[in-house]
Amino acid sequence: MSTELPAHVSGASGVPPLWSGFLDDAAVFPPGNAALPDAVAAFRARRDEWYADLVASLVVTDERVPAVSDPDIPLSIVVTGGAGAIAGALRLAVKAGNPVAGLEIALRDPDDLAGNARRVVAAVDAARVDGLLDDETPVFVELPPTEVTHGWESAADEVAGAELRLKFRTGGVEAHFFPSTQQVAAWIDAALDREVAFKCTAGLHNAVRHRDPETGFEHHGFLNVLVATQRLFDGGSDAMADLEESDASALLDRAADVDLARARRWFTGIGSCSILEPLADLTDLGLMERP
Repeated sequence: MSTELPAHVSGASGVPPLWSGFLDDAAVFPPGNAALPDAVAAFRARRDEWYADLVASLVVTDERVPAVSDPDIPLSIVVTGGAGAIAGALRLAVKAGNPVAGLEIALRDPDDLAGNARRVVAAVDAARVDGLLDDETPVFVELPPTEVTHGWESAADEVAGAELRLKFRTGGVEAHFFPSTQQVAAWIDAALDREVAFKCTAGLHNAVRHRDPETGFEHHGFLNVLVATQRLFDGGSDAMADLEESDASALLDRAADVDLARARRWFTGIGSCSILEPLADLTDLGLMERP
């Protein structure tokens, strides 16, 4: 394998465009569970670091927006109360003065996912009409981490029809929260079929697929997902192998075969309770150059 840096790495200070805004700081969520004041202070301090542009926003639940205490910090707001809580969550952000970088909401009715998605779409439309949400602000709708069923696909259709985005949960604090590679491939394929961008959250703070030595959980890698996304978009048949590759050198070879910058159009980023871990992976693998 070549030891030269990939073409997209500029070699200059700062974050190359490929990785700009790839991370949302979810430090207050498990397993990080940082105290909110500590997370806010860390986000603020990071603005002076060379890798500041790697991080797009601070992720908080709607209930905690008033406690952020710094109106200059962009927030990705996780709505906890269903479609009916969207307007209230946005009003809290307006009152606090924080820019809304994104809105995230999980579908809550497994027996009627499509109907639930329609209610979310209606609430988002109303919030935009009322001036609570900019047209350009991305809204991520989290579908259940299950097999792709007819109901699941119908909900994805509603999200696509409204030009919203999808959110996929790729891990958690227990083994059963980690989806199989088959599930992840099916989710990505469903998003691409509908030309819908998506983000991933939980368990994806390392670049390469690996087994955690402490928990024994098999973690997906964000570079694996990025490579597989472009492979599926290009109609390739090797996406499963991309997702299952756990050798860093071999994965970098796979990454060299696809256009990662094009993949970012669809796989927009991850929520991670750690910023330093993905940063270390990016620099150690030569995907970013530390100044």
